[in-house]
Amino acid sequence: MIISRRDLIKLSVYAGAALSASSILRAQAASEDTRVVRVVLDQLPSGFDSHNTTSANTGNHALAIYDMLFAFDSQRVPRPQMIGNWGVSEDRMTYTFALRDGLGFHDGTPVTAADCVASIRRWGAASSAGKLLMERTKDVSKRDDKTFTIVLREPFELLIEALASPSQILAVMREKDANLPPTEQVTANIGSGPFKFNQDLAKPGASFTYDRNERYVPRKEAPDGLAGGKVVKVDRVIWDNISDQQTGIAALQAGEIDLLLTCPPDFYSTIEGDPNLELQLVITGGQCMFARVNFLQPPFDNVKARQALLHLVDQEAFMTVIAPDPRYRHPITSMFGNGSPYSNDENMGWYKKGGDPEKAKQLFKESGYAGERMVILDSTDWAQGDVAAQLLASELKKIGVNAELAPSDWAGITARRANKGPVDEGGWNIHISSWPNGALSDPMGTALLQANGENAWYGWPKNEEYEALRAQWAVVETLEERKALARRMQHLWWDFVGAVFLGQAVSPSARQKTLTGVISTDGLVPLWNMEKV
Repeated sequence: MIISRRDLIKLSVYAGAALSASSILRAQAASEDTRVVRVVLDQLPSGFDSHNTTSANTGNHALAIYDMLFAFDSQRVPRPQMIGNWGVSEDRMTYTFALRDGLGFHDGTPVTAADCVASIRRWGAASSAGKLLMERTKDVSKRDDKTFTIVLREPFELLIEALASPSQILAVMREKDANLPPTEQVTANIGSGPFKFNQDLAKPGASFTYDRNERYVPRKEAPDGLAGGKVVKVDRVIWDNISDQQTGIAALQAGEIDLLLTCPPDFYSTIEGDPNLELQLVITGGQCMFARVNFLQPPFDNVKARQALLHLVDQEAFMTVIAPDPRYRHPITSMFGNGSPYSNDENMGWYKKGGDPEKAKQLFKESGYAGERMVILDSTDWAQGDVAAQLLASELKKIGVNAELAPSDWAGITARRANKGPVDEGGWNIHISSWPNGALSDPMGTALLQANGENAWYGWPKNEEYEALRAQWAVVETLEERKALARRMQHLWWDFVGAVFLGQAVSPSARQKTLTGVISTDGLVPLWNMEKV
């Protein structure tokens, strides 16, 4: 059963008391095995291949079992991971990389330069950052078993940042897996990372199990963000799927799980009042929630309909129901999110507290909308997305839009959102989703910020002038130049309305105090460094 937020509000008073009682039974219920950690990281991944999806759940899975060439630290500085040393030619057109010692796949074979070359090519054919890189690349090839090069045909100042992008991570796979086209799923789950995927214990829809890779050789540096030494201090991590939020809280209080990534807002005080539990901002920048429209189908193939939705949304209202605690919610007026060096106030005249329903109604009329069915994808196993979809449908109906919800679990949403056809053929008009706030500072690697038509992320916006500016992002050399470029990009973004933000929700996680070493990042969740005391 999925409990909506309004159900949780009704239950919060007496549920809090009941859950406090369950804490008394912790000693009897909790596992005595300190070498096993159980986590709930929202939905289980519906696919395992990080090269062909931007799903954070697939990204979390890939982080555990694969390794990366580079990764961002907590300051978003790219640091070597699988790379031992690297250099760039004087003309900055040839990059040479040498693998560090001790790298091996879970099947016992060594990691070679050929594996890296094949993985870069496959990732480069699918990811946003990879496509920009490969458009400017003459060749990616191995020199010997441990050395490979990337030779550019055009300058690409952010090459290392592209390889480290967490938006769609460059998981290094075996050459035979990476030789598959990116449209074909890699399902072998054999990487060289700190964990091994336990296929025998996999229970799709219920839980996935990750065992410590005893052969993994971590780097010597301290862990920092997604970079540094990936030291695994437990024998096993089990990722449980608990879609019912109240059940998740009860399991945490009973000691049956150790970490609940998304704590329901109505239970913050319950966690803060429990001596065995505490809140932690595991995802430090939180999630920026947005409504993405289908640019290929009416009414949103007309820019005035997109502008209507932009004027309609009252971000404060959405954030009040999504993140009731004012400490953890913020409006978003910049396409670059909040707090980044590129966040700016260019072309934000549309923003108005309370929204502007009359303006929205007028713009829908000018777009030619005449009461046709408008389908909103509604993920019923994602509480925040579910309540956002319901509120958006309600606001649209108030101004005469024939909005209807298409409820489904998240796996169903990810399948349906790929349909580019009209709603009568299983398509859609509006898709509610979220993106890590930190990733919005990277228009090169963040697929949401593309506008290259049918090659773009779901919704398929197209604006050639904007794309020409985005292509310059990796070429300009200074921060000030990039800030100026960001303002020009944002002016266009709010004209053609690449997405309609609903607000930023910074949702703390809840964990056992006995679970230490949980690394905070601005997006994905590393499973290494955790231990139970």
